Amino acid sequence: MRIDFHTHGKLAKYLKFSPAYTDWLFSEARRAGLDAICLTEHFNTLGFEEVYADIAARHDRRGDAFDVGGLLVFPGMEVDVAEGGHTLVLGTMEEILDFNRALELHKPKGSFLSLAELGQEVRRRELFFGCAHPFREPGHIPEQPDEALEAFEFVDLNGKDLAHGRDDAIERTGAFARRLGIPMVSGSDTHQAFQYGCVATRMERAVDTVSELRKQVLAGAFAIEFADDLAFRVRTAGLLKRALKEIDRLGGSYVDVLLAGAE
Repeated sequence: MRIDFHTHGKLAKYLKFSPAYTDWLFSEARRAGLDAICLTEHFNTLGFEEVYADIAARHDRRGDAFDVGGLLVFPGMEVDVAEGGHTLVLGTMEEILDFNRALELHKPKGSFLSLAELGQEVRRRELFFGCAHPFREPGHIPEQPDEALEAFEFVDLNGKDLAHGRDDAIERTGAFARRLGIPMVSGSDTHQAFQYGCVATRMERAVDTVSELRKQVLAGAFAIEFADDLAFRVRTAGLLKRALKEIDRLGGSYVDVLLAGAE
């Protein structure tokens, strides 16, 4: 099973949720050779609950995931911490939505939970917790006390970081994972489709529950795969994202432009 541990279902946090755009993302993820993704939308994105309500209403559930045209979508979210930096939280849809509601007062900048506080709450809820792109500026997660870092169960080797320096990203992220004694998996961090498949994690077995996914990750039963054109995919994705956001800023429909003439 080829899985991407860090993906988004919206082009940008401030934009309204578009089912058509998210459908396009999921279809392109499958076309890119992925069997599963973790949908780690930003916890303070506009319409967070709408994303999961739409997926649940239109697609069958398989274990903890949703079967979207053959692509398994595992629920999750990306959560900011007060010290600077991002984390990944995976669980069932009900667990993710409940946690997201509990974080309502901590969604504005200046109100984020500290890493220690967030980790304590994640542990209490028994969710699968990871560190997203640990060396992305202006984050400071690697500098936090060991007691706070102990909550992490995996580290994200991120596609955007790999595109800006593959060897350095692998070395620094891998060293951080080894320091914590936890696995390093991979995530594209895409907000649009061209970035899918730039990096992927191949699991030894296909699973559809978070508990089984966690078990394989912690056992190291996976391998990370890199696309030959990784940097090109990420650069192209960045250009597309900026262009689509500019279309929206000018009052146009970035979704209509994107999907015009699509098969």
